Amino acid sequence: MISHLLRSTLHGCLGFGLVSVAAYSIWAFVPRIAGSEAGMYALIALVYLGGAGLALCGLLHGEGRLGRFYRMFLPAFFGYALLWSLAWFLIKDPPGMKLREWLGAAAGTLFFSWVCWKSLKKPAGFWIAAFILFALHTAGYFIGGKWMYGVLGSGIEGWTKPQVAIAAKLGWGLFHGLGFGAGIGFALGWWQRRAR
Repeated sequence: MISHLLRSTLHGCLGFGLVSVAAYSIWAFVPRIAGSEAGMYALIALVYLGGAGLALCGLLHGEGRLGRFYRMFLPAFFGYALLWSLAWFLIKDPPGMKLREWLGAAAGTLFFSWVCWKSLKKPAGFWIAAFILFALHTAGYFIGGKWMYGVLGSGIEGWTKPQVAIAAKLGWGLFHGLGFGAGIGFALGWWQRRAR
């Protein structure tokens, strides 16, 4: 079971890491293409929605994985993105706090976990997998933020400011995707462990 969980976690980590870099590429290269910050978030969500099935459908056991994955992932991720975005746009942080990001992560990943768990016929161990998904997602997100602001603050020798900004944003996408994907991989592996 441990090797299955490790494989599932790594599959999710690497697969969703690639999808996340593609999604954050919109922010890094063409942020104004959608006309607004909300529009940019919507385009990023579309990249996640489209790419995740191709990268992660192998996490499911049985036949018809791609279709089953999209039927589970689309509402789960849409709800996650909606809840996270509502927290981002509606909550005003006190100085020095990241309340909207923490609340968005908690509400979004809990909803995501619930939809996936329900789709898998409510297997045992909901709270363990939901908590690990939240923890890995949130660690990836905040490590990515540290990376971005660290790179923006220190620069990269020989690189122009626009090049540094691109590397900073893509790095955030990579770390966020690695963490979120690892959490997805663990959760799906955990909930399907008895189906093996």
